[in-house]
Amino acid sequence: MKEKKFNCPVEATLSLIGGKYKPLILWHLRESSLHYMELQRLIPGATSKMLSQQLHDLEDCGMVDREVIPEKPPKTIYSLTPFGQSIIPVIDAMCNWGIDYLNKLEMKPSCCLASQS
Repeated sequence: MKEKKFNCPVEATLSLIGGKYKPLILWHLRESSLHYMELQRLIPGATSKMLSQQLHDLEDCGMVDREVIPEKPPKTIYSLTPFGQSIIPVIDAMCNWGIDYLNKLEMKPSCCLASQS
């Protein structure tokens, strides 16, 4: 990433968290580590291939840590690194903005945040 040139800070941020499911992955990992299958259940629209790719990208940029637990079958646990944790205020702001937007459309989010509005 250090060799990449960015025209603005927003572009740099999007280069890390841009992607259909990356913000959702980060959101779900904000409070605790999760098993791959838990993430798959929490993000039902993501195909296994897409979820794996987005997790791999987040791991490559240092936002997510992957731990393989040698059981039968092996378990893969994902958690936020300190660098990944640093993006959570941005993700929280996106969530709050989305709640306001959905309220203006008179729509309730189907996620666990529906009671926060």
